[in-house]
Amino acid sequence: MSETRWEEIVELLDEGAQGELQERFTEWSEADRTHAAAHLSSADLARLFDALDVGQAADLVEDLPDRQAADAIGEVGPDAAAEILEALSSDERADVLAEVDAHELDAILEASAPETARDIRSLLEYDADSAGGLMHTEFVSVRADSTVAEAVSEIRSAADVYARFSIQYLYAIDAGGRLEGVVPLRALLLSRPTALVSDVMIEKPLALAVDEDLDHLYEIFEETEYLGAPVVDVQGVLLGVVERSAVDEATLDQAEADHMKSLGISSGEELRSMPPLERSRRRLAWLSINIVLNLLAASVIAAYEETLQGAIALAVFLPIISDMSGCSGNQAVAVSLRELSLGVVRPGEIGRVLVKEITVGLMNGLALGILLGGVALAWRGDATLGLVVGLALAINTVLAVSIGGSVPLAIKRFGWDPALASGPILTTLTDVCGFFLTLSFATAVLV
Repeated sequence: MSETRWEEIVELLDEGAQGELQERFTEWSEADRTHAAAHLSSADLARLFDALDVGQAADLVEDLPDRQAADAIGEVGPDAAAEILEALSSDERADVLAEVDAHELDAILEASAPETARDIRSLLEYDADSAGGLMHTEFVSVRADSTVAEAVSEIRSAADVYARFSIQYLYAIDAGGRLEGVVPLRALLLSRPTALVSDVMIEKPLALAVDEDLDHLYEIFEETEYLGAPVVDVQGVLLGVVERSAVDEATLDQAEADHMKSLGISSGEELRSMPPLERSRRRLAWLSINIVLNLLAASVIAAYEETLQGAIALAVFLPIISDMSGCSGNQAVAVSLRELSLGVVRPGEIGRVLVKEITVGLMNGLALGILLGGVALAWRGDATLGLVVGLALAINTVLAVSIGGSVPLAIKRFGWDPALASGPILTTLTDVCGFFLTLSFATAVLV
């Protein structure tokens, strides 16, 4: 069996073949490098960071999940970690260090350049999903009262620093650092050298408050064509720039996190490179609660034991009714979570959501009920059985989408996390209702 790339990395690390390892990393594609590194333990990944040059290590940190990169950075010496992080953009540094343990963070900041350490500390104070948490502090600012020639000269004098930036706009500020306008780089270069920056800048540009939340940021970039926007504090002082790509990535991450929570993986990011005991502990907290909830559903079946004995065919259809209703309910949960995250629905709009979901539930319930009833009739030749299971599925589908659509809003209204709590509530209620409807109908007409 051929050796995998991550096994090859460990072998080269054990041999101390640093030069060959750097050469191999250069030859591999970015996807292959990330895939191989993601399979390493934190200790081996830390050794890999030490063996690579700073640029290679920094590129790898950017490509890996923040949690995995942070675990390895925590095992690298503070000096080496500070050197790697210095090569990252300010927002990437903050994202990784937000996952590092407090004592390791302090050691890394002590080893960092004072300006970098101050920058990291200030970024870590902001909520991760706010404008302050998403912004980067690499930008070019010029005084609004300076001439174009002076501004261009200032940029050229720091060309080695600005070369790392993605510059399309410059930001005009006053003596106190307050934002006064935005200057397109093209406009600056094509203007007369004696013209003032204030003459070529765009006045009163869109500026984002540093505490602007992710939902509002998403709406702003959806409504505009801007690739980025400046971030200011309450005094209007320019602090950084938020890019559209950062907002899109954060929105996607939030949606993925909500989905993971709905599946019971709620304690942050889980990766298969983590210790099995830690991963087991994270999942058991959810699964143990689900056992109790499922016992409630099982108690309904136990209460109708005689009915099941009299119409054993019902046992075949009970899991189908439960599962199909649960799927319908989860679709409604997903829509509600999405609309809550985008701010297009609020917790107080449960009535409106119920009307919308009941309409869809009636149509889907009727279609699914007819389909399942037809299957029961074709299989057993029993029209009454088909009526029972078809009607149970139709009604339970309506209940499931009503619960799935409204429960996240109700939970949000109480200040709890809807992504985490909606799943077990929906599952329990759809199972209980599905079993109750099927077995009570069967008791009335079959037994």
